[in-house]
Amino acid sequence: MWDVFLSYSRSDADLVRPLVRALSDGGLSVFTDETGVASFAGISDTIRRELSRSKALLAYYSAGYPEREACQWELTTAYLAGLGEGDPRRRVMVVNPERTTDHIHPVELRDARHASFDDPAALVSDVRAHLARIDEPMTITEPGVRRWLLGTPEPRPDFLGRLSELWQVHSALHAHAAPLVTGRAAALAAQIRGMAGIGKTLLAQEYALRFEAAYPGGVCWVNGEAYDESVRALGTGGAGALFEYFDAIGEPFLWIVDDVPAERFEAREIAAMRAPHPLGRTLFTLRSRSYDVLGTPVDVGPLDAPHARVLAGDDALAEAVGGHPLALGLLGRAVRSGEQPQRLYDRLHARGRSLLDTLADEDVTGSVVRDVGTRDTADALRCMAALHPLPLTTDEVAQVLGAADRVPRVVASRRATNGVRELRARSLLTPATDERWSLHPVTLHAWHHHDPAPARAEALRHAALRTLCGRRDPVTLAFPDSRREAPMAAPSESERMAAYDMQVELVTRIGVQELAPGTGSLREALASLKSLIDFTRATLHTYSIGLERGADLGRPTVQSLAYALVNDTIRPFTTPWHPRLAAYEARCPVDTSPLDHEAAWPEAEAMRAELAALREPLLRIVGGLGDISGADFGVAATG
Repeated sequence: MWDVFLSYSRSDADLVRPLVRALSDGGLSVFTDETGVASFAGISDTIRRELSRSKALLAYYSAGYPEREACQWELTTAYLAGLGEGDPRRRVMVVNPERTTDHIHPVELRDARHASFDDPAALVSDVRAHLARIDEPMTITEPGVRRWLLGTPEPRPDFLGRLSELWQVHSALHAHAAPLVTGRAAALAAQIRGMAGIGKTLLAQEYALRFEAAYPGGVCWVNGEAYDESVRALGTGGAGALFEYFDAIGEPFLWIVDDVPAERFEAREIAAMRAPHPLGRTLFTLRSRSYDVLGTPVDVGPLDAPHARVLAGDDALAEAVGGHPLALGLLGRAVRSGEQPQRLYDRLHARGRSLLDTLADEDVTGSVVRDVGTRDTADALRCMAALHPLPLTTDEVAQVLGAADRVPRVVASRRATNGVRELRARSLLTPATDERWSLHPVTLHAWHHHDPAPARAEALRHAALRTLCGRRDPVTLAFPDSRREAPMAAPSESERMAAYDMQVELVTRIGVQELAPGTGSLREALASLKSLIDFTRATLHTYSIGLERGADLGRPTVQSLAYALVNDTIRPFTTPWHPRLAAYEARCPVDTSPLDHEAAWPEAEAMRAELAALREPLLRIVGGLGDISGADFGVAATG
């Protein structure tokens, strides 16, 4: 039996070794995991076994600790073991090397006195005193809900990358348990917020399944779309009967109100859906961000790139849907059933019925944009879509609306403000900076298939190009040995649009956007550059433009710039580096994450240097495309 199971982030290994020595010298037996838990594999049999042989877990809770999935699995398992015994802090101790405690979840641990390694003797003494009250190792049990009203769902294998959000939900619902830290003496509700399909319901379900020990009174799942009918289906009678029912049980319970249609209710009506007894903890899931008074918000965003890649089974597909869990799940199932990722990628961007709707065999994209009802909201969304993926400000939306409708600036500004505010409230905009907003790729995809007025969208697109991108003076060409200048043939509208589409794609990609040292993934950089080749070909095909060097006209053309991009810039980089990186990735140990393995690659710095060198030729291509399209995105060409 181990006295201490030491849980720590692999990045803190050098800092933890003195702690291990101090504990061991103090006569304590310490288990340390020297190999780590494989990414996305959950908690390994070894870790589960050793936890069940340990009296308590000691978490070296650095700022990086919450970001490591293995650490969160270990902490959650020990925490729930203590929770089942009545006090989660019985089986969990914390060493906090940071100056603040804001990074520590759940709130009960944040409220506890944290040991400091500044005085090793005192630390060992504190650990020994804590363990003296424990005689037996912790009991590790599989999650299982004791009492669910309206059935017990099963854990979902596609629940990935949300462990920190689970802790945020739990801390929000139990902030009253640490009044000195949170300033709250009474339990309040919590709300999970985010766009359609982002995983709000799944997060609420997994929280209830994993933390059921905190709610011995049971779990009630209520449908916010049909609240009254759902409450009646509980079989305990009306509100008065529910109060008596939970009063008789006398134990805390969890009251989940799922998928609240906020656009149909005022705040007071939603507040009336809270748990019918003071012992209840209420958890709402909704899209709206307009009801902070309902309780502590937990905002759910897209999955990070590593988890998204696991669900989709392909880097390009994961990037194309921006880490959207619903879309990732649909595409991943298609890949596992034998569909070619490239074919799915093409179909995702094809006209006609949405690929996501086809894979789901229902209109899932309609639910993403169902809340876009008013004219101002729809027009603001169309303006955002016109220049996607570039972010826009509210003032820029007003400029487009004013130009399209020829209305006074004050009118256009009011409409833009109303539209952007509603889009933000309905989780349909993604913040790019403090003042700029953009669309999530799945929102754009859904809107393209459900816009009730495509002609209006086209009118606003043209207004956006005219207003925000502007037009440049006619270009002139000097003849050799002469001061005469003759007007150059203006590019066609097809060339302008092709140049614009390629320009928009380039300015947001790795290569033009620098990859800071030690950040990002080289594999993702390769995939991004490879997809640029496919995008360029598709764009030229769309506008019936060939891929060729182009005649020596003394000026760049769409054809020559596309050729330079594909054959002179990207291919010379990807051709040697792709097989070299792939060969190294094939040697990745099963107990090492892909990112950690990549960081240890001896050739990583050389590849990063060549990637950085691409920026100059790519910027020249961006500048050439800008000369043709008339658009200037603030990315200056070099040379």
